[in-house]
Amino acid sequence: MAYTIDRFPSEESPRLGAMTLHPVAESVPRARRWFRKFITPYNPACSVDDCALMISELVTNAIVYGRSDETWLVRVEWFRDGTSLRIEVHNPGFPASVRMRRPDAADAHGRGLLLVDAIADSWSSGPSCLGGTVVSFVVADAWPA
Repeated sequence: MAYTIDRFPSEESPRLGAMTLHPVAESVPRARRWFRKFITPYNPACSVDDCALMISELVTNAIVYGRSDETWLVRVEWFRDGTSLRIEVHNPGFPASVRMRRPDAADAHGRGLLLVDAIADSWSSGPSCLGGTVVSFVVADAWPA
């Protein structure tokens, strides 16, 4: 299986990097590792571990809920917006299917967006510019002003 990583070290681009992943369970730890590796040179002041956790949750959701009749991929992109870090996870699922659940204590699943909601400064979902769905989150003050 081929995976791709795109790095954008240019100051002209607010996109710092991107990765394309196959919709398989092994892509979740791969996304965490690659994000940590490629965000480190930018020296963010925010918790990279918190960001990696939120990426794990969103990539997991993308794999579980992404749907297409054709071969498809999960796309993760990260951007610098002023002093904030924005991370987007794209999949071919339906935007209307993204919802935050309130699982019972005995439920083994369903806490991904709750974690993102608790950790990120904001998050959103909607139609992806790539087709399908994008779920994104923002960490404010990721870099000094």
